Amino acid sequence: MTARRRGVQLTPMETRREVILATARLADELGYEVFAMPEGWGLDSTAVLAEIALATRRIAIASGVLSVWGRTPATLAMTAATLHDISRGRYVLGLGAGTKALAEGFHDVPFTRPAAKLRDSTTKVRALLAGERARLTGATATRPLPLGRPPIPDLPIWLAAMGSRTLAVTAELADGWLPVFVAAERLAGWAEDLRRTRRPVGDRPLTVAAGPMAIADRDAGAARQVAATYAAWYLCAMGDVYPRLVTRQGYGAALQAVRAANPKPSPRHGDVPAEAQVVLDQFTAYGAPGRIGEQLERWSPAADIVMIGLAPGLPWNAIEATLRAAAP
Repeated sequence: MTARRRGVQLTPMETRREVILATARLADELGYEVFAMPEGWGLDSTAVLAEIALATRRIAIASGVLSVWGRTPATLAMTAATLHDISRGRYVLGLGAGTKALAEGFHDVPFTRPAAKLRDSTTKVRALLAGERARLTGATATRPLPLGRPPIPDLPIWLAAMGSRTLAVTAELADGWLPVFVAAERLAGWAEDLRRTRRPVGDRPLTVAAGPMAIADRDAGAARQVAATYAAWYLCAMGDVYPRLVTRQGYGAALQAVRAANPKPSPRHGDVPAEAQVVLDQFTAYGAPGRIGEQLERWSPAADIVMIGLAPGLPWNAIEATLRAAAP
């Protein structure tokens, strides 16, 4: 029997550093393959990943993901090289085009042509990590500099693509695909398309790392409430990226029902009505601990690594129960 490959992914709203570190340690002990930490507008995730690298032994640590609007390609390359060293080769650089709200509302950078920006940043970072000099497009009269350390051409770069243009960039340039809010029944088709159109990066196959938000609780109603709050917040309060993605996958009617049920969205309590149950069925895994592994198998045929997302603010006992229930 092939061993199950599992990973853990947090959300940008999880900012309890001690809880993040404890989660990574437990995931490492339980045999999870990768721990992915995103970055939004709270913690500097790269500093926390350095701490996690020193506190774990085996698990890969991933930026899941860094926004290409918040750092230059040179800074991204230095960050990746440094975390590669600290983790002794366990680091995965995850990049994404992010959202207009983050680029403009936090980094004060115009959110224009995000797929082109993702392509440009990925190309320049990979060149620097391979030992090439910086590919300058602005200060062209200046002598370009290389990264001041030995090349790391095999450092994996995963992209968090969700639109058709960024998926094309992933097929051309990435070692892995790390999406969010991709339905279990849609993942296989998208993954197949990516692999079919992919331009191989060296001889490395494409790693698909995807899965649902998960919550294990012996009280099935309490577990559903956590899943519903997570889904409602993302679909009603986190901009238009996730609603467009859900609609594109064929769940537009369910999306409208969720929005109607949450006129004043809250990160502490949300509602997914019965007529929108498909949203929870396709994007989350919840219920008694014994049911979590069974639900995760819906993602296994298409995902090389089934990632479980943890909702922000969960008490430690819920995090531990979920990690143990979903463990490989």
